[in-house]
Amino acid sequence: MATDLRALLRATFRWTEPEPGTGLLVSDRSGWWREPQVLSGLGAGLAGLFPDTRPTVVVSPEVTGFLVGPLVAQALGTGFVEAYRAGARRPIAEPMTWTTVPADHRGDPQSLGVRTHLIGTGDRVLLVDDWAYSGAQCRALSTLMRDLGAEVAGIAVIVNECPPAVTAELGIRGLLTGADLD
Repeated sequence: MATDLRALLRATFRWTEPEPGTGLLVSDRSGWWREPQVLSGLGAGLAGLFPDTRPTVVVSPEVTGFLVGPLVAQALGTGFVEAYRAGARRPIAEPMTWTTVPADHRGDPQSLGVRTHLIGTGDRVLLVDDWAYSGAQCRALSTLMRDLGAEVAGIAVIVNECPPAVTAELGIRGLLTGADLD
């Protein structure tokens, strides 16, 4: 199943050039969300990257994480908590705990936050996202989870492009690497 999912992820992915002639390619993952077999297999596929881990909750960052995270939570039989981006919407009217990501994959700083009461001591968190490029967001969310008293059980992504040292340090596991999509 995992091999079939990986093949399907590769087959439904494409690089696109939003401004023709610039040579700038961006990832187009829309084929993943259009393909029912990807959606039905993604939760179990990402959860399967940590077969001996028993998380109590899945945490995923906005935006694509809000799609991927619940699929993994459902496969694991756990709950899901959103990590919001500051400034993406009106403020949430509950106490939030925030962390700063010095530079995201575009080089821009950002802040990510969770509702404080939803994560705590005794939680084992599986962080889930679609793509890890530098590890900065994964690192920031890991720190945030520990600051709230939780243990990070692992980080599962669809595509891991992090340098090997960052992958090892943070314990990131991916279904694909960037080289799989070239």
